Amino acid sequence: MIENTNEGHIDGPDNPQSENPSEEITPTKDAETIDPNHKTESMEVHHHSHSHGKKNWKSYIWEFVMLFLAVFSGFLAEYQLEHKIERERANELSKNFYDELKNDSINMAAKYQGRIKQENALKYLMNYFKDSSVTNVSKTFVINFIYAISFRAPSLFEPRTVVLEQLKNSGSLRYFKNDELQKLIGDLSVAISNIYDRNAIETSIRTEYTNPLFVKHYDMDFDMAVNQLGGESIFKNIIIYEKSDTTIPFHFKKIKDFDAEGNINKLGYYAFNGLRGTRQIQYQKYIELNAELLKLLRKEFHLD
Repeated sequence: MIENTNEGHIDGPDNPQSENPSEEITPTKDAETIDPNHKTESMEVHHHSHSHGKKNWKSYIWEFVMLFLAVFSGFLAEYQLEHKIERERANELSKNFYDELKNDSINMAAKYQGRIKQENALKYLMNYFKDSSVTNVSKTFVINFIYAISFRAPSLFEPRTVVLEQLKNSGSLRYFKNDELQKLIGDLSVAISNIYDRNAIETSIRTEYTNPLFVKHYDMDFDMAVNQLGGESIFKNIIIYEKSDTTIPFHFKKIKDFDAEGNINKLGYYAFNGLRGTRQIQYQKYIELNAELLKLLRKEFHLD
């Protein structure tokens, strides 16, 4: 029994491992000294990597040149794209503007001739009223009476300005780089404004002087008869009547109230101060500017 007790104390306090178990798991110095050159190598690696990152002045210049070329190439590409878009836009606008001017040129030619015909009709009436009776009037008188006083649309020019206004109001005029072209467009705008002013003046003359003459003395029975000739409008029907051998009676109304001398002055004022003045100055100016613009647009944008 005593032996068993002594054997139980073999691993007791006399055993140094049992007294200080922490010393058993203390890391050995070998773990710290496995690679004694580790710190040196780390420093060497750090030293070498630092020395490789160092650049000389040639490297900086080269990088600057490459960066500059990249930025400059991007700028050129954007500039070329913008220039291409502007050129395409200019071509589109020039074509539309050319068509507008060309149509107006054709329209102006018709209105110009219609105006001359109306002026001649007014002159005819002025001469007729000087020494002829209005009791029994001829077919020729009736035709001239209608052309002189009733008609206005055949001699009234109203230009189309859709593309022109777009060029001015949207800033698209900048697409036309030619200075002469820009100047002509500005001059055309002024000419059109003057035409509208003259149209307004002519309207006031008609309202005050010629319309009362027409309303007072025109035969509405004749009007209804002539409108049965099958034309699309009174203008077409009068042309049909003028070319036909048919004669439709026309009764000049209120003959006793007719003031020959006063009406001659009114017709002359309308013919010379109104129609002829507008045709010789404003219309003629527009015709010249229109022709110059068409010519320059054909040259600049190769239009037909």
